[in-house]
Amino acid sequence: MNKTNTLRVLMPQWQGGDNPNYSFGAELLSWLAPANDQPLVRVPVRGYDGTALENENGIYGRTALLEQLDAADHLIRAHQPDRVVMFGGDCLVEQAPFAYLNERYGGKMGLIWIDAHSDLVQIDGYDRGHTLPLGNLLGEGDPEFAQRVKSPLKPENVFIAGLSEPTAEEGAAIVEVFERLGISMKETDAAMIQRLGIRTASAQETAAGTHSIRTWIREQDIEHLAIHVDLDVLDPEEFRSLLFNKPNEPYNYSPPGRLKFARLAELLRELSEETNVVGLGFTEHMPWDDIHLKNLLGDLPILQD
Repeated sequence: MNKTNTLRVLMPQWQGGDNPNYSFGAELLSWLAPANDQPLVRVPVRGYDGTALENENGIYGRTALLEQLDAADHLIRAHQPDRVVMFGGDCLVEQAPFAYLNERYGGKMGLIWIDAHSDLVQIDGYDRGHTLPLGNLLGEGDPEFAQRVKSPLKPENVFIAGLSEPTAEEGAAIVEVFERLGISMKETDAAMIQRLGIRTASAQETAAGTHSIRTWIREQDIEHLAIHVDLDVLDPEEFRSLLFNKPNEPYNYSPPGRLKFARLAELLRELSEETNVVGLGFTEHMPWDDIHLKNLLGDLPILQD
């Protein structure tokens, strides 16, 4: 691999999930990555100043998100890389690099979306941009975001792996929260997946092996592949740095991930051997212990200016 053609992008965006802690998670991801001579660019992101985001035509923080999307696109295109590695931030950071790469490879790029959730549909009443990146990349999603994708991905070139089905107890809790908060979906994930004909594998199937993914790669003749990893695909009992694991605050908006860390690592190695990986993104890192320690240090008088 020619490292000079691989661009690393740090995008500490938090507005898509309306959670400032995503910024620190992105910074830490970038720091944890092995050092080499790959150039790193940082997308300017509006910092959190304590002001609540406003719902702008169905998306909280729409203006900032569009500005940051355009900035990421500009920086990536200025470098014209063959490969892009993204460190985020909420899942919406994936739109700019994957849209660019699909253009770079003539609209034939494959994308495997490793995520507990599909990120396809608008959720009325929740209205956070990180629920829509894959929908946007397919030319669906939110029109103002989707129109910035010059070459939408072909649904047959997308595979969603690691999807979590809620247990009966989790499903009842999610329904209760949605009803209480007035949250609904214009179209369910399952309905859009069926309508578009997108291939999927549940967390259980993904854990069992990569046969269905390898079959998809060969049937679609995927020569260039981008990989999205939302860390929430992981089992929160095993990997703690996840939104689901905020101390003393149960999370009942969606089912947690089911994939084991070792299986995710194995899957990424297998995909790298199967085809040419040109894009890789890690998102939604929420290292609660480090966040709390950072906040503690920030409050100590001796460490102030």
